Amino acid sequence: MNQLLEAAGLSRSTYYYEISKTDAVKERNANLSSEITNIFNENKERYGVRRVHHELLNRGFKVNHKRVQRIMNQLSLKGKRPKEKYHSYKGDVGKVADNIINRDFSTEKPLQKWTTDVSQFNLPWGKCYISPILDMNTNEVISYNLSLSPNMAQVKDMLNKAFKRFPSVQGLIMHSDQGWQYQHTFYREELKKHGIIQSMSRKGNCYDNCIMETFFGRLKNEMFYGFEKNYPSFEIFSKAIADYIDYYNNRRIQAKTKWMPPSKFRKASMSES
Repeated sequence: MNQLLEAAGLSRSTYYYEISKTDAVKERNANLSSEITNIFNENKERYGVRRVHHELLNRGFKVNHKRVQRIMNQLSLKGKRPKEKYHSYKGDVGKVADNIINRDFSTEKPLQKWTTDVSQFNLPWGKCYISPILDMNTNEVISYNLSLSPNMAQVKDMLNKAFKRFPSVQGLIMHSDQGWQYQHTFYREELKKHGIIQSMSRKGNCYDNCIMETFFGRLKNEMFYGFEKNYPSFEIFSKAIADYIDYYNNRRIQAKTKWMPPSKFRKASMSES
């Protein structure tokens, strides 16, 4: 030991001081490290530094985000990041609506602007498709349908569920891309019947519907990519999607919703108005 200290140019007292300081830091971080690990595991390894930090604040911890980042790096805890996109555009097969949203995703309250799209999952047993509606104010999934085929029955079911939850949506704007479903007569008439104004992105411009793109990226990264073998049938995958959307709506915190889950933020917003 003395020879090593001499070679490193350290005195014995400095060596033991540094050891005790390191141990003290580890001890001081023990409870915080445990809570960070709990939050990370409770959310199925989906949270990165920012969400873990804000969840710690929600739980009463007073901690800097850089300290959280340092501890998560030491524990090798890393959140998930997004990948690809499925396109449902098949040309002009019906009527194309104007781009009323025009990248203005701002809202004053829930139920002002909704967005919808279809995304594809490739699994060992085949393909399936999810068609959700998202509120641009809360990021809440208003309704969705998971199907083995991206057909009008899927869109009808999605709309029926949405209007059953929120029957009065007069003046709401519904935004989508130019997918064939949204050009269809049934879809356009159904929106008109409920007093909804239809809006469509410009052809081939993903930035015009980036809110839904972001949701699909989160969904796939947090419960699909790398987990495909966990879903050996459509029924099991359907249950996993239902569980994730319940988690996303009711437990997953977001910056946009003041670090509350979307459903809680909607209820708080609507009680204030």
